[in-house]
Amino acid sequence: MDEKQNGLGFVTSALSLGSWNTWDRMDFDDAVRLLRYAIDSGITLFDVAHYNMGPHSEQSRTDLLFGEAVRAAGIKRDEYQLCGKLWLWDYPNTGFAEQLATSFDRVGVERAEAVVVGDYFERPDIPRIVTEVAEQIRLGRFDVWGVNNWQAADLDRALDFASREGLPAPRFAQLKYSVVRRSMAEGPFYGAHFEAGRLTLQASDVFEGGVLLGKTPSRKIGADPGGIRESIRAAAMRVAAVAGEFGVSPSQLALAFCLAYTPVANVLFGVSRMAQLEDNLGAVALAASRGSEVRAALEDLWLDRSVATDGTF
Repeated sequence: MDEKQNGLGFVTSALSLGSWNTWDRMDFDDAVRLLRYAIDSGITLFDVAHYNMGPHSEQSRTDLLFGEAVRAAGIKRDEYQLCGKLWLWDYPNTGFAEQLATSFDRVGVERAEAVVVGDYFERPDIPRIVTEVAEQIRLGRFDVWGVNNWQAADLDRALDFASREGLPAPRFAQLKYSVVRRSMAEGPFYGAHFEAGRLTLQASDVFEGGVLLGKTPSRKIGADPGGIRESIRAAAMRVAAVAGEFGVSPSQLALAFCLAYTPVANVLFGVSRMAQLEDNLGAVALAASRGSEVRAALEDLWLDRSVATDGTF
């Protein structure tokens, strides 16, 4: 597995595994085997969150199961990197120190390498967020931070405030990015930060919850900005056809499309079966050898061109 030297502010694997609706949908022994295989295959970064507030008030056990499976697999803490989540749904009523203490206790760790500061309903207090993040970094609870689906104006405020105050700025953005959803990541607002090297991109929701692969998921999946999901469902046949032309699976094609975009430092996806992981691993070689061809072949499937590029709705 290739490593990204600049990564998300630290050296990490090109692929990473998420926790939402994954570990809690698996047989525990299967999860143990999958995690061990992922590590042995070079996947070192795991995005693990406590889903307990806002739209994610699910009280899921997925983070607890992740920690238990890591220990059962005999995986040492220095063998993997952890990316946690800090939610803004109830912030500042539930502060970052409290969220981290709960999350780390559930996983069974003392710190993370990175955190993503997540979505919000109302415009957040940017100076307070940057200052509190800086304090948690100072205390050694994580090293770098990123933002998740922030409006571009709020990201600009965070970068400007951090620069003026000499505080750690966000190093990456975790955004929906895929064959069909490109406007926010490739638009002028986030794109300017990627081009200047201020941020890198962590691509998430790359399969649209499986819809892009022709599946009809029964589980909860991510939001649908722009209301384009039915168009994505229709596009699945085209993705499968192009994958056939390349002699690869649709999932490999979709992942390679993301990996071949220069600002992408890491691609985040979820799997609940070993066969899915084994298949997805092939995307790294495909992106390296034929990435530009893959992107050119799928150019006509950019479906969210009408969605606001600054993250507003």
